[in-house]
Amino acid sequence: MIGQLRGRLIDKRPNQVLVDVSGVGYLVQVPLSTFAALGDLRNEVTLLIHTHVREDALALYGFLTSREKHLFEMLLSASGVGPSLALKILSGMSVEELVPAIRNSDLARLTKIPGVGRKTAERMVVELKDKLDSVAVAEVERPVASSPAGIEADVISALVNLGYEARAAEGAVSEAKRETPANNFEKLLRASLQVLSAPKGRAARP
Repeated sequence: MIGQLRGRLIDKRPNQVLVDVSGVGYLVQVPLSTFAALGDLRNEVTLLIHTHVREDALALYGFLTSREKHLFEMLLSASGVGPSLALKILSGMSVEELVPAIRNSDLARLTKIPGVGRKTAERMVVELKDKLDSVAVAEVERPVASSPAGIEADVISALVNLGYEARAAEGAVSEAKRETPANNFEKLLRASLQVLSAPKGRAARP
């Protein structure tokens, strides 16, 4: 099993990156928090890897912190949560938001994540509530340098990958950037998700 990759960042998108390790390119699925914290292309990166093996495929899921990798694997232990949904959950909420939401049985907050229905949220609470003590919720924020226009496009792309309609994503980003620095991917993304989650926000695709 692959547990870690260190190599050059060849390509990156809001949901996946390509890492060149000694001439071999590894396609790795990542949560938005990891995407936001990665540096420029061609820089060296180190990702902690969860290798998911199925009969017909082998998929790699990468994280910059052991905390996120651990929470990802805990989510996988919940009934009805597969790797794709676990990644969406970590992309839809930060660890600082997700851990309290599960501990406090905040089903309303959890079900706002595209792909998480009430039954799935209930299973997550029941099965994970008492297992979260090992997940720390404090971490130093990593600055992200990029052009505002590029960040806005990345946030829109990320929201579409999470399951929101393109128009709703564009509108949310437009509204969020009025009160949020447009040069920080993660802050703009979180603000956009709050706009979409508000009563006046547009609904996610079914």
